[in-house]
Amino acid sequence: MIGKLDPDDLAMVVSRTGARDDDVQVGPGYGEDAAEIRVGDQSLVVSSDPLSLARERLGTLAVNVACNDVAASGADPRWLTNVVFLSDDDPETLDVVTQQIDDSARELGVAIVGGHSEYAPDLSRPMVTMTAMGLTDAFVPTGGAEPGDRLILTKGAGIEGTAILATDFRDEVGENANRGESFFEEISVVEDARILREDATAMHDPTEGGVVTGLLEMAEASGVCLEVAREDVPVRDVTRELCDTMGVDPLRIFGSGALLAAVPEDAVSAVLSDLYEAGISADEIGRVVDGDGELVVDEEVVSEPPRDDLYHLWE
Repeated sequence: MIGKLDPDDLAMVVSRTGARDDDVQVGPGYGEDAAEIRVGDQSLVVSSDPLSLARERLGTLAVNVACNDVAASGADPRWLTNVVFLSDDDPETLDVVTQQIDDSARELGVAIVGGHSEYAPDLSRPMVTMTAMGLTDAFVPTGGAEPGDRLILTKGAGIEGTAILATDFRDEVGENANRGESFFEEISVVEDARILREDATAMHDPTEGGVVTGLLEMAEASGVCLEVAREDVPVRDVTRELCDTMGVDPLRIFGSGALLAAVPEDAVSAVLSDLYEAGISADEIGRVVDGDGELVVDEEVVSEPPRDDLYHLWE
């Protein structure tokens, strides 16, 4: 079955971390998408992500998703390594994917410093795995949200999912495809993070499973409860229309392009103003209260991460 490991299986993975290294400040953990490694008086932020399902913009998404995780941890992404697996001997696909990778990295000002490429005939589709790196003086974890903080979401729910619906399911969504495809231009949250990191106690890039999964991961990583009203979560009209057409929930589809942040209550107004001045839409969507890793959406308690709604469309 396609999708993330469930928390029990993931616990097996994140508990097996090899040799101890005191320079590792933040290592593997549920909800933490990036590692923090002490290097001199700074921190090296490292994050890896694979992509295989978004056919038309695989390279574009791969670069941005990996760089977003570094940015959401308080660093400016600077370096990338990429691993490309092709399902067959297809130079055209290799050309398209690597050109997308090059274009996206140049746009972000990120250098590609290495990687690996090969043919893997057993794969049913190409796969790209990116590792992004950057330096920071102040690492921002997923698990730093504190009771009393307010929750901010930039741009809106389902940005990445909207773009994928518009391209992978172009025939099904019809005339809205062109509108939705333009969302690929908004996948990066590097600028969002530069503004939010000055005040945020926690930041997270909601990817697979969308805003709901991103919120739950922040709640569990922080050991708190997040309370959110669905009506306060911004959903653009085209996103809602595409989701209605395909029968999926905009809060439970791939969410790259939005950045989730917890900020102190007294910083909310200034942060929102700074984002607006930079041309980035943002909304306050909820609050952080005492708890033990749960999410409450309206009156629904979410304690298990939902499977991304797009998966059943591919299956």
